[in-house]
Amino acid sequence: MTAAASPKESATVSANANATANATANANPTANAGVSVRPTRFKLGAVALFAAVMALSAWILLQVHGSGPRAQDMPILWLALAGWAVLVALTLNRLALLQQPKPLRLLAPGLLGSALLFIWEVGVVGWDVPRVLLPAPHAVAQALVTRWDVLWPDFKQTAIAVLAGYAIGCGAGLAAALLCDRVDFLKRGLLPLAGLAGAVPIVGIAPIMVMWFGFDWHSKAAVAAVVTFFPMLVNTLAGLAATDAMHRDLMRTYAASHNATLAKLRLPGALPFIFNALKINSTLALISAIVAEFFGSPIYGLGFRISAEVARMNVDVVWAAIAMSALAGSLFYGLIALMERGLTFWHPSYRQ
Repeated sequence: MTAAASPKESATVSANANATANATANANPTANAGVSVRPTRFKLGAVALFAAVMALSAWILLQVHGSGPRAQDMPILWLALAGWAVLVALTLNRLALLQQPKPLRLLAPGLLGSALLFIWEVGVVGWDVPRVLLPAPHAVAQALVTRWDVLWPDFKQTAIAVLAGYAIGCGAGLAAALLCDRVDFLKRGLLPLAGLAGAVPIVGIAPIMVMWFGFDWHSKAAVAAVVTFFPMLVNTLAGLAATDAMHRDLMRTYAASHNATLAKLRLPGALPFIFNALKINSTLALISAIVAEFFGSPIYGLGFRISAEVARMNVDVVWAAIAMSALAGSLFYGLIALMERGLTFWHPSYRQ
């Protein structure tokens, strides 16, 4: 049997261990310093690359918008663009490797989006692309500001149709999925129709809805409701069927009813599938409403504005309307993604 160590022996062992650790740290001072110095140098390098990208971008824009020769007559501009592309790639790589706080994680996609707009601006202005074919980003922004009094009522008209159709279609799809889960013959009858309805083009049902519901936003909401109904139905049924069999057996051992099992187990488990349908439908509803406005609309609506301004060759206004719809769709999608993150935090995909 081993005797317990005395307090004096324990203190001696502890002192020797501390002395060994201190000697190791003194012998290799960069072992601890490298943990903090290297990330700091890495961040400074990323900042320096970002500053170089901004400076070179400003110089290229000054050359393109100046009164001198255009891009096809400036070989040095080609070299500058090549160097700029290399700097952007290095900066994106640095930003992707940094262990950033959550708000700073938007730097990489923000830089990439700005780079795409920069290439668009330089290509259109530097090579004198006609505005009718493709306006520059600054021309689109100018049209958005100068025609805001026209585009804002158009946006509100389309937004009402999108939100109404989205709510009706997703709500009806969710209710139909719960009913089909309860009644088996409805599931067997509706699921084949879901694939058939998904193949129906929007341009085919839009004129019919305009004839049924008139030229106001109601017909566009009806188109959005039809388009968003079946994705919600199919995804919800898939989520309800994905519940683990062992968990269902456990609920049976507790003598839980169908409604209790649905509310406490199957419906919460189907939330990732439901939110997947909500995110898909956020873009489908917007696209379907805008397309439906091409086939009959009052004097307001983004689809109507795009159709009217294309006929007048005001392509910059068309791109401004497209930018408004794209930005609104992205914000709508992001809002639903935030709601998903808050309600499905328990899902394995969100675990660190």
